[in-house]
Amino acid sequence: MVGQLGGVGQEPTEQDAVARRIHASIKDQIARGVYVPGARLPSTRALAAELGVSRTTVTAAYERLLAEGYLETRQGARAQVAPNLQGAEQDCQPRPAMPRAPVRLSGYGQRVAGLPSPPQPSRGQLIADFRYGDLSAGDFPTLAWKRALNAALLRRPDRLSYGDPCGTPELRAALQAYLWRARGLRCKADQVVVVNGSQQGLDLCGRLLLDPGDRAVIEDPCYQLARQSLGACGATLVPVEVDREGMRTDRLAAAGDARLAYVTPSHQYPLGGVMPVGRRQELLAWARRTGAYVIEDDYDGEYRYDIAPIQPLHALDTAEQVVYAGTVSKTLSPSLRLGYLVVPPALCSAFAAAKRLNDRHTPSLEQEALATLIADGTYERHIRRARRRNGQRRAALLASLSGKLGNRVSVVGTDAGLHVVAWFNDIPKQREAELIGKARAVGLGLYPVSPLYDPASLSARPDCAGLVMGYACLAEREIERGVQLLAAVLDNLPAAAGPQGTKT
Repeated sequence: MVGQLGGVGQEPTEQDAVARRIHASIKDQIARGVYVPGARLPSTRALAAELGVSRTTVTAAYERLLAEGYLETRQGARAQVAPNLQGAEQDCQPRPAMPRAPVRLSGYGQRVAGLPSPPQPSRGQLIADFRYGDLSAGDFPTLAWKRALNAALLRRPDRLSYGDPCGTPELRAALQAYLWRARGLRCKADQVVVVNGSQQGLDLCGRLLLDPGDRAVIEDPCYQLARQSLGACGATLVPVEVDREGMRTDRLAAAGDARLAYVTPSHQYPLGGVMPVGRRQELLAWARRTGAYVIEDDYDGEYRYDIAPIQPLHALDTAEQVVYAGTVSKTLSPSLRLGYLVVPPALCSAFAAAKRLNDRHTPSLEQEALATLIADGTYERHIRRARRRNGQRRAALLASLSGKLGNRVSVVGTDAGLHVVAWFNDIPKQREAELIGKARAVGLGLYPVSPLYDPASLSARPDCAGLVMGYACLAEREIERGVQLLAAVLDNLPAAAGPQGTKT
């Protein structure tokens, strides 16, 4: 029967789908009283012409309505709504809302549900957007990536199956070699766990290494999603102050019996300090005394400009207590969701099991493409080009801030990475949101530093307004135009009465 819209065992066609939509639309109109009992519907020919579909499609919808009792027909007349439709009409009326059962979330669910929603920038409407984490699409090695993906597709296996939860052997081996060349980090390929971006890596660390109520040390200020991820696991967070050299390791004694510490020693996020060797050794000594693990987030370690590289914590760790986290989100693209952990040998099986439960494994095709780029040297050549290009953007931003704002601004964290923090000496921190709002009104995307500080210790931060200014997605002319707009906004935002802010 045509009204069945696709027989048993048959795949529905596009015509079937259109007929279903017509069928549902007419039922809805009957329910809302557009067509009352006894009312005549358009002829199949007229409705088909109006909707731009075939008459057969409309006939199929009508026949289904006829079979369900919504319509009746007689020879030579248009279909009409069944006169005795009162019961059927009630069936298609919207049902009254039933009392909902109370929402019952786990402790983890309640903690996650309570997290603030991140701001959604209005992209495409801004003259200059200094949002950190975005990269320029023009920097992406499109042709090389396309060739690597095509090569991976052509290496078609005999069967399609699930892979190793820790990653493809090719990528893990390529990352092992790359980390030794680029970062002086020695590990075995079996210690590498490929994850969907370093954020998944942080989540796995929190779930595997912390129980609810355990103490976890974080930097203050700190990468917000790291704080939220560890807090969602139920950890009691212990913020430790940051200065120009990263975490104040001399204050770790206050952490008590913490089981975990999260740090960004190569380029502290957001203030940009590079932790010196002495502090690194002090942090590792604390970890040995307490038995705590250390998560070393090396999120943008490829970008260093005016300073020599320092060995990562992992390279100094003799007690196997450091979990190293890396990513290609700052070198290739954040949309690829490719990151990796280097875990202590004793934790390899636990991380493999957790990764398998989480999502089986990271998509294999992208892993194979990345492995190819690393193995043939393309990835490191790309990084050198990206470092040079971002060095030019950095220079443009620093020159523009200095030239347009002079001593009204103090900039920190300029030696590495893809962002700086700008402190506005004559704008009180209470007016940070006002500054950002007025900037958005003239087409300028700015982002505050305040949310990165622990809410309980905001008094420890500078008293002036601060911005995290990313530059990796902007051209030099956009940077210069953005700073020019910022200067105009500041000229129309006179400082409130009171003492000037101090700088970090």
